[in-house]
Amino acid sequence: MNLEAKGKMAIETNLIYCGDNLEVLAKFPEKSVDLIYADPPFFSNRHFEIIWRNGAEMKVYADRWKGGVNVYIEWMKERFWQCHRVLADNGSMYLHCDWHATHRLRVAMDDIFGEDNFRNEIVWKRATMSGAKAVGKQYGRNHDSILYYSKSHDWQYHTQYLPYSKDYQIRKFIYRDENGRRYRLQPRGTRSDEAIAKFREQGRIVEGKSGYIEIKFYLDEMKGVALDDVWLDIKDLRTIQSTEKWGYPTQKPEALLKRIILTSSSPDDIVLDPFCGCGTTLSVAQQLGRRWIGIDVAPKACELVRERLNKVRATNIRIIGAPKTINELKELSDWEFQNWVIDRIGGVPSSKKADDKGVDGYTFMAREPVQVKQSEGVGRNVVDNFETAMRRKHKATGYIVAFSFGKGAYEEAARTKLEDNLDIKLIRVDELGKYFATSI
Repeated sequence: MNLEAKGKMAIETNLIYCGDNLEVLAKFPEKSVDLIYADPPFFSNRHFEIIWRNGAEMKVYADRWKGGVNVYIEWMKERFWQCHRVLADNGSMYLHCDWHATHRLRVAMDDIFGEDNFRNEIVWKRATMSGAKAVGKQYGRNHDSILYYSKSHDWQYHTQYLPYSKDYQIRKFIYRDENGRRYRLQPRGTRSDEAIAKFREQGRIVEGKSGYIEIKFYLDEMKGVALDDVWLDIKDLRTIQSTEKWGYPTQKPEALLKRIILTSSSPDDIVLDPFCGCGTTLSVAQQLGRRWIGIDVAPKACELVRERLNKVRATNIRIIGAPKTINELKELSDWEFQNWVIDRIGGVPSSKKADDKGVDGYTFMAREPVQVKQSEGVGRNVVDNFETAMRRKHKATGYIVAFSFGKGAYEEAARTKLEDNLDIKLIRVDELGKYFATSI
């Protein structure tokens, strides 16, 4: 058995890895996946506000790269090398990017995959003309680029077709047979005598008095126009109403991933998304009968993907690497830790975009305010400030969640309950299960 076959047998599929994809990919066998679609954070220097399906907003990651574009590119190249290593020899990788760094990312991919394995730069027009944002003294930016590379010169490719336009059908398929089927005539061209003989048997040859031969091609048998590298027919979810939306501002439509997966993989192949976000790639792969693996650094994103995939598969999807210990929780970013806590207590995040005014979320039923601190020894001043937030919300009960609290915090919580009738519950992370139906 060759290395590629061993790799595919050794790797477990249809699961989600929570963690840095560089570390996760390093553990995968060589040549173990057939198709990679990567939609990494763009070099846009923007913070994204995520609007979850419950209508609340939560910042999941910051698309910021201290040190500039060179830091960003080096960070990406480390991951490209691992993607190249785990990709099968007949596999392909699609890298989704925008104008901020497409040119630099292509150079990086050329270095790793080889210039001669660059197949296409696909231009995906995201919106209609009315959806393009006007920009002074330059054209509106209205497309993403998808860089398409193969691992070798023997890559898997299944041509996709677009339907003929109505105008094309009217202009080209101008004849009808006795059954009303529309067809067009094409010259014999370079077709062999054997091919012409088969067409003649099928009754598809039209021969003029001079012996000039034309062949009937029926509209209802034509596949359509072979797809090229400019995609105008798939609209960005931000510009349309769709039941697909899961709250990610960078979420891609399922039609986009369906096209890529059908083109560059076969049933039962393994599809990898190392930046799986809300799981569109994985959902489409499951629908199309492919095996799949998703990786995301955000625990909240992994939970969202599991929720989405469970609806597709009607079974429980495993998440590997989600934080379980206090030390692992301390390694999360502030926002990810906040997301983790709010999710574990079954709450909803604060709906404020820029300033939560001391409230990070609310309990689900009573809508009591919750503040989350990724700290040890939280002091009196935090409790004091939370009192103000509770009064502003007109709530008599609230929760502060942290790793531990100092003596001053407990004293202030006791004082405010006695004197101000405000019940501020100080909850250590390892005690969440005592107050809520959850645990770490």
